[in-house]
Amino acid sequence: GARSERERETMSWTELTTFNAFDAYDDGIVRGFKSALLTESDYENLMQCNSLEDVKMFLQATDYGTFLSNVVELDPATIVEKATQRMVEEYNYLVGNAGETLSAYLDFLRHPYMIDNIVLVLSGTTRNDSSLSKLLEACHPMGMFEELLTVGVASTPKELYELVLIESPVGKYFRNFQFEDMHELKPELIRARLYKAYLEDFYDFCVTRCSPTTAEVMRDILNFEADRRAISTTLFAMSPKVEL
Repeated sequence: GARSERERETMSWTELTTFNAFDAYDDGIVRGFKSALLTESDYENLMQCNSLEDVKMFLQATDYGTFLSNVVELDPATIVEKATQRMVEEYNYLVGNAGETLSAYLDFLRHPYMIDNIVLVLSGTTRNDSSLSKLLEACHPMGMFEELLTVGVASTPKELYELVLIESPVGKYFRNFQFEDMHELKPELIRARLYKAYLEDFYDFCVTRCSPTTAEVMRDILNFEADRRAISTTLFAMSPKVEL
């Protein structure tokens, strides 16, 4: 059952006695990132911009600074790309300064992006929809990992696992896959199976490796995400346009 208010307060003070020894620096970094987020008034001002150049000039006056300074021809896709690149750089800085447990926790946050990238590459290569280079360009930078760049050596889904994915951060989520059937599965169903394994793994990590407060908060978040994905996958499977 839920912990009492007294138990929560006692546990909070107990955790705070060791917090500074491991995660204080990253906590300060995150607080700085939070203070740099655009405010409601900032977005209202952005809505008054008449061009992308106006947007660029306005953002230069915020904590986003000059992240668009080297862009000659502005377009929405480029702004998204540069903003995403900055997010990845800030994430990597966090990981580089994190303690062992926090670093492992932050790694889990990348796994969904890795899964999405693998499904994208896998579905594209098995159906010859696009060249590998174009598929990799379409991958999210938060989900890039060294092994993904070598997927060209595999000609079947099973080879992809044995030669490439088995050593990747998310390779363990493929262990119970029937690779002979992968060609027959829709990408969304492959993604659903991988996400299920990921959420179970993340849940176990939070309960066994993280602090009680983190475990309690993440338990609710991961339970919600698991339910949401189960409903989404069921609706997808029930769609008359989907051939299972």
